[in-house]
Amino acid sequence: MKTRIKELRARYDLTQEELAKRVGVRRETILFLEKGKYNPSLKLAYTIAKVFDSKIEDVFIFDEE
Repeated sequence: MKTRIKELRARYDLTQEELAKRVGVRRETILFLEKGKYNPSLKLAYTIAKVFDSKIEDVFIFDEE
């Protein structure tokens, strides 16, 4: 799965640490999400999308594979 988290963080001027605190996870979780090495729970995906005032599908790009 690919994400637009890094791009959106830049737009909202947020560090990984700041985003992590807002959504209640560790900074490493944000790092793994950005690298596509971690699939978030639906709740986490929703919370991250909410921070960016976006829909889940605008933040996370699901591969159909």
